[in-house]
Amino acid sequence: MSKEFDLVLLGPTGYTGQYTAENIYKGFPTTLKWAVAGRSASKIESLVQKWRQLGYDRPDPEILIVQMNLDNLHALAKRTRLIINCVGPYHLYSTPVVDACAENGTHYVDVTGETPWVRKVLHQYHEIAAKNGAIIIPSCGFESVPPDVVAWYAVNHLRTQLSAEPTEAVGCIYDIKAAGASGGTSYTVISTLESADISDLVKSMDSYCLAASPIPSTRTTPRKSIIETIFGIRSVSDLGTLTSSPSGMVDETTVIRSSTLMSNLYGPNFSYREYFRVRNVLLGAVFHFVLTIGVTLLVFAPFRWIAKRFVPAPGHGPSKEETVNDYSEHRVLVSSNQKDSTTGKMKKVLGSIAYRGDLYGLTGITVSAAAKIVLEHEKEIKNISAGFVTPATLGQAYVDELERGGFNFDVKVLN
Repeated sequence: MSKEFDLVLLGPTGYTGQYTAENIYKGFPTTLKWAVAGRSASKIESLVQKWRQLGYDRPDPEILIVQMNLDNLHALAKRTRLIINCVGPYHLYSTPVVDACAENGTHYVDVTGETPWVRKVLHQYHEIAAKNGAIIIPSCGFESVPPDVVAWYAVNHLRTQLSAEPTEAVGCIYDIKAAGASGGTSYTVISTLESADISDLVKSMDSYCLAASPIPSTRTTPRKSIIETIFGIRSVSDLGTLTSSPSGMVDETTVIRSSTLMSNLYGPNFSYREYFRVRNVLLGAVFHFVLTIGVTLLVFAPFRWIAKRFVPAPGHGPSKEETVNDYSEHRVLVSSNQKDSTTGKMKKVLGSIAYRGDLYGLTGITVSAAAKIVLEHEKEIKNISAGFVTPATLGQAYVDELERGGFNFDVKVLN
C-alpha cells in the first residue's frame, strides 16, 4: 500500500537537522514526496522560507506538527515510508520513534552515537522491525559511517579482487581538523553519562554487544599488549602511532555488527579495533589519559555541572565560516591469512575515506544519502536483513552516493 510521504525529516530545526534538510533539497529527486516534522510550526516555517530563498528547484516540504509521544509518532509513521530522525539526545526522546517505525514497517535512519541506547532498542525492537519489513539504521553520521563503510570497502576489495579472507582489521581516525562540537553533541555526552546505568555502559564497551547471532566461535578480538592496556598506545605499520579513539565504542560495535550481518563477506575470523592517530608516543599517552580521566570525571554530578557551563546550548554550534578548513580522514588496514604468491607476504589492503568540510555537514550528507539508498534499494538491503542493520549494508550504491556528496574513497594493496 502506498503511503502519503516518501520521507519525513523529524527535527529539522536542530543543528544537524538543518544540514540534513539542505542535502535533501540538493540531492533528492524533485518528485520526492516529503515533509518536515517538529513541535514548533513557527520555527519550521521560518526555515522553509529560508530554504526557499536559496533557490532550490523543488516544491517545499509539507509542515507537520508532531509531539514526541507514541500516539503522534505512530500516526506519523503510518503516513510515510521512511523517517530521518534528528531529535536527540536519542535516549531521552527517540525510543517512541523507533517503536512507531518498527510496529508500522516504516524505515528509519538517525545520527546517534549513543551505543547504550542503540543496544537497548536493538534488543527490544529488532525482531518486530524485521517481521514488519522495517529497515532501521542508527548511527548514520560521523559516528559511524566513515569507519563502517571504509571497512566494508576495504574488506570487499580484499575478498573480491585478491580472493583473500579478512582477519584482523585496524581502523583509525587518521586525520581530523574540526572547529568544535555542537551544543547538542556535548549535551548528549553529558546526559548519556548522567542517565545510563554503569552496568549498561560497561556492556556497551564490548565490541560484540550489537553483533548479530550466532557469532562464530572462531571470532576473537586480539588481546592488547601491556603497553596498550596501560598507556593506550599502539604502533601499526602503514598507520603510524595510535591511541584511544573518542568514538571507538560506537564505531567498533557498528563495524562488528556489519561483519556479523554479512558474514559471507567478512568471514569467520574478522576482528576490528579503532584508534586515533597521533604524531608520537608521548602525545598518544597524554591523549589517552586525558580522554579516560575526562570521561570518568563526567560520571560524577559536580563535574557534569561544571561541564554544562562551558558547552554551547543545544541547537548551536560552529558557523559555516568557522568550519571552512575542516577535514577528516578515516583509514583501515585489513589483513588476511593468505600469502601473495609473488612476494610471499600476507595479503592486506589499506582503505581510506576522506571528506573536506565540517563534521556536521558530513553528517547531513551521510544520513540523507542513507535515506535515499534505503528508498531506492530496500529489496537489496532486506536480502541482507530487515530490522536493525548498519550503514555498510547499503553497499556500493551508498559508496557511490557519498562520492557524489564529496567523499573520497581509496584502497591500496600493500606488498
